[in-house]
Amino acid sequence: MPVSLIDVPVEQRPRERLLAVGPHALSDVELLALLLRHGRPGASALDLAMELLAEHGGLAGLAAARPEELSRRAGIGVAKAAALIAAFHLGSRARGVTGTPRRLAAAADVAAAARPLFAGTRVERLLVLVCDAQNQLRQKIFVAEGAVDQVAVPVREILNTVLRHDGRAFAVVHNHPSGDPTPSIDDRRATTLLAEAARTVGLRFLDHVVVAGEAWASAPATAAR
Repeated sequence: MPVSLIDVPVEQRPRERLLAVGPHALSDVELLALLLRHGRPGASALDLAMELLAEHGGLAGLAAARPEELSRRAGIGVAKAAALIAAFHLGSRARGVTGTPRRLAAAADVAAAARPLFAGTRVERLLVLVCDAQNQLRQKIFVAEGAVDQVAVPVREILNTVLRHDGRAFAVVHNHPSGDPTPSIDDRRATTLLAEAARTVGLRFLDHVVVAGEAWASAPATAAR
């Protein structure tokens, strides 16, 4: 049977410590053990949490792990892997939530709204920021994963996403896992395609931003060939 946290002395159990002294007093290992709940034969949830953090080089590396990587480890499996991925993404989304609607007035606003959602991402993903008529952000929706280029950019899906959420304006953001936010020629061509497509359906295209960690750059339009 898996080793449960109930086997840990009461005063050392993460749940009891969290309730007694608050989450900020718990270590990364303890917080992770609370998510895992159970370990595996011969190892407690605390042991398993410590192994995961060591294997991935800390929380940032663990947050970037893919579900299939996590599920292969003994004691994790599909359910726990999904729970861990969900927890990291909820935290990421929470960092981007503000009490009042965010207005996207410039490329810097677009980058600031999107960057938290790309934290730790190791594959290229495409995010649509749906705005109202005053450019106030209403929805953040991922629509694609993989290289964003003139052929692959899902123009129809992007426009349908905006219209489906009653948007009047939108921006798109994608990441460069390489760490260099410099827009490629394909990124710039994608900007041209999106700007032209938006005009045909009466939407306002705000910007196309490339993020790479904390760095970002706006991808200007270029003449399509």
